[in-house]
Amino acid sequence: MRVAFLGVGHWHAGMHAKGVVEAGAQITGVWDPDPDAVAGFIAAHGGTPRSDAAAALDDRPDLVVALGRGPEAASRLGWLIEQDIPVLADKPIGLSHDDVAPLVEAALQRDRFVAVALVNRIAGVVDAMGDAGRCAHVYFRIINGPPRRYRDWGVPWMLDARQSGGGALRNLGVHGIDAFLALAGEQAVRVEHAAFHSIFGEAVEDYGCVVLRAADGLVGLVEAGYTHPDTGGTYEFRVNAERVAMADTGTRVITTPDRATGAAAYVPSSRRYSAFMADTLARVADGRPPCVSLGAFARATDLVDRAYRLAPG
Repeated sequence: MRVAFLGVGHWHAGMHAKGVVEAGAQITGVWDPDPDAVAGFIAAHGGTPRSDAAAALDDRPDLVVALGRGPEAASRLGWLIEQDIPVLADKPIGLSHDDVAPLVEAALQRDRFVAVALVNRIAGVVDAMGDAGRCAHVYFRIINGPPRRYRDWGVPWMLDARQSGGGALRNLGVHGIDAFLALAGEQAVRVEHAAFHSIFGEAVEDYGCVVLRAADGLVGLVEAGYTHPDTGGTYEFRVNAERVAMADTGTRVITTPDRATGAAAYVPSSRRYSAFMADTLARVADGRPPCVSLGAFARATDLVDRAYRLAPG
């Protein structure tokens, strides 16, 4: 299969490219407003430079990876939806739910394939829970390195809410909110509490904490931060239910009253972008819907917006 890339100045571009190569697919047209970003990407991953976004589609790729700053990414995705080519988009997409909702409607009206790279869904952390019974509470924590890393990666705009839509909660916490929504299903979810903090003096928060509650009482605590002191970080996802507890802190452990075991289908965090790409390509080839739809992303984005309104700053 052939994959084009639009917006390779994004810090996740290389992760997606690695996934394309590992899946045995071919990188074709490559474009970004910054020619240096294109040159660096092609030197590392291959592909053919294109003069503009439209030219990158000349080879009629099977999938387009769409990346970029929030406002331009939303505009570009709207254009791609009109082209009738499957898309794998990465965040940020717009600045808020108001930017994403029209894209969801357009994709639904045209029956387009639009996946969003909320890659923790591919980990398989919940699939092996089986008949867990009623879920009681969910905890998701992702704390990455300090915000200066975005300057080091050449994407300082991530620290400007006018380009990124927010800080750690918008960028990282959306993964945890999406995980909670996947467990909650279609029931209503509200934001009960939100708190933010910044120790680095950036214009966006470097820590956010949100408490969610579903209509059936399920409680979720989501923490996201840029507060790890170096380029490392911590990741933790836990679910407690009537008959099963699941923990993912680098390995997956399922605990029941009579056993505790790591499940075989687990995908570690270091492999999730590649696994998500392989899954997306397979779904495009088979005509199946995406693992994480644009509608699912919009729903999580709406809760991020509500959290910011509840406790601004």
